[in-house]
Amino acid sequence: MYRLSNTVRDYPWGSTTAIAELFGTRATGGPEAEMWIGAHPDSPSAASHPDLEGTTPLDELVATDPVLFLGEETATRFGRLPFLAKILAAEKPLSLQVHPTLDQARAGFAAEQEAGVDRSASHRNYKDDNHKPELLFALTAFSALCGFRPAGESAALFTWLADTIDADPELPDADGSAQAVARRTATTLGQGDLRGAFTQLLSGGEDVARLVGLASAAVASGRHQVHDPGLAELETLNGFHPGDPGVLVSLMLNHLTLEPGQAIYLPAGNIHAYLRGLGVEVMASSDNVLRGGLTGKHIDLPELMDTVDFHSLGVPHLEAAENLLGQEIYRPPFDEFQLQRIALPGDALLAGDDVAVAQNGPVAIICVSGDLLLDSPRGNLELARGQSAFIPAAEAPVVAKRLGQGPAVAFAVTTGSTR
Repeated sequence: MYRLSNTVRDYPWGSTTAIAELFGTRATGGPEAEMWIGAHPDSPSAASHPDLEGTTPLDELVATDPVLFLGEETATRFGRLPFLAKILAAEKPLSLQVHPTLDQARAGFAAEQEAGVDRSASHRNYKDDNHKPELLFALTAFSALCGFRPAGESAALFTWLADTIDADPELPDADGSAQAVARRTATTLGQGDLRGAFTQLLSGGEDVARLVGLASAAVASGRHQVHDPGLAELETLNGFHPGDPGVLVSLMLNHLTLEPGQAIYLPAGNIHAYLRGLGVEVMASSDNVLRGGLTGKHIDLPELMDTVDFHSLGVPHLEAAENLLGQEIYRPPFDEFQLQRIALPGDALLAGDDVAVAQNGPVAIICVSGDLLLDSPRGNLELARGQSAFIPAAEAPVVAKRLGQGPAVAFAVTTGSTR
């Protein structure tokens, strides 16, 4: 087993305190948005072991013997560690975004490579050739936008905006252009045309920006009864991204707040945005993001339109499955990963509360509270709060045991089980 040290990315939307408070460390004073735990070449974890001199980037370590570290099946199928785990701490909204299918990622990456587009270019769409299905497990209350709500519900919200602006003299719309956008969008949505409404808003220019401002002002004024959580969010979103059409696109999406312990999964094509909260995020090892609003970054509208799934779907909640081994496992419909929550109580006999680590090949594990011991036939590794480890496929079975008298909680990621 290898102890890991991980990069924390300082994206401006990140919380300045949440990750430090979770792990009991000193905050840097700047945003700490994502801790990356894995072998993605952009920010690989650094692995240490008594047999190694210093540390080795995990992607380089895995490459020295893929079968040993990944197992024959994973090495043959994926050729790399197929998952990436993160601790994600959002204090401000992330961009509205969508992730491509595997075929789209491969084709898009190859096309940009052939065209000679630098991988660091701001207008580049595809950073790698992989898709990026995701899972999010909430550690705190976690708010997000996720997939399209029924078109009729969204149509009613835009009708409400148009009627409210029309009836309120303190919301000036002298030429009626903002109301026209709202009513046109409501009509398009009333016809069930999510693609059409989405396109109208993202390409609407100054009239859409004007409606964003008036919609935010209507909510902020307190003069009107706000009956929907999406409407209630408008003022906050506009505060971070004034006039951005994504503020209005948010009304077309499911608005949800996960309670601690709840999880969702996000397949390719699901347009979404995390708004605030702390969670464990797991994904296929990729950094491919196509943005659609709430951002100052590049938006490729044609590529975005080819990627978004324009269907009204329910929120993809994910429930844990518990087996006879006492393992609590979250299995999304993806082959690259599954997530195990390991909870070791602190008020019972140690031996009776050991939990076997689910291992379908390689494993990445991080302890988020308490202290635990990873026990394998090849040796032991202690993990304190905030510490993480990589378990090669060849090192099995591994059992998690608590240390001391207090409880411990950890999360372990391995490849998806055969279904």
